[in-house]
Amino acid sequence: MHRIHFIPHGGGPLPLMGDPAHVPLVEALTALRPGLQGAKAIIVVTAHWEAETPSFSSSAAPGMLYDYFGFPEETYRLNYPAPGAPDLAEAAAAALRVAGFTPALDPERGFDHGTFVPLMLMRPEADIPVLQMSLLSSLDPARHIAMGQALGPLLDDGVVLLGSGFSFHNMQALVGRLSPQQRAGGQQLASEFHDWLDSVICDPAADAAERTHRLTAWADAPGARFCQPREEHLLPLHVCFGAAQAAGLPAATRTFAEPLLGFEARGYGWG
Repeated sequence: MHRIHFIPHGGGPLPLMGDPAHVPLVEALTALRPGLQGAKAIIVVTAHWEAETPSFSSSAAPGMLYDYFGFPEETYRLNYPAPGAPDLAEAAAAALRVAGFTPALDPERGFDHGTFVPLMLMRPEADIPVLQMSLLSSLDPARHIAMGQALGPLLDDGVVLLGSGFSFHNMQALVGRLSPQQRAGGQQLASEFHDWLDSVICDPAADAAERTHRLTAWADAPGARFCQPREEHLLPLHVCFGAAQAAGLPAATRTFAEPLLGFEARGYGWG
């Protein structure tokens, strides 16, 4: 079973609405269900929460946060009633404190769609406690790798780490605001960027320090800024990468490699 996953969570609630473009993603997330069997808790690093310091949802019964707009009324009644994980929140905050961070606990934060949409497919029973974790508003890649490294030891006790983002998040491209020529060029850039990601994340022969250097300098990769004009949807991958390092899991396997809304996307698993 993979203990660490980076997944694309798709466009808002579309994976739950039968959207044809999301069928491969729905199938991939559904295929991950067996890997969550027996998990004691799930930490979700969500691209849809940024804070000045690393923050954790600490309620025992988190509510729902419908952080999308313009969808059918029924998508604002979706419910994922998984319990929270306040004890794990305390442990995670303590681990980050030792690593030099100043973490915060947020008892009001509900499950945003970066959390509840994939989990409704991966664990529809909603019976595993879920701890939601923020990104840093600084968007510093090295700090996100360090956050993952601090969390790594927590994964030895049946805890699964889920980085929920999107390896391609150019909204202008995704909503069809490119000319056919721009779209073709963009698809080529996306292919180059994902080939680069695979070379950093999946090559078992790559040196650990070199992996870290390359992922920290991700914006220098081919196609990087076309794929990620703003990197909040990529940084959950950095947290996963750091945790995998700390857990002694240097190379990932691809768990998703399909077009999503017309552009390549990737998912990765370590474990």
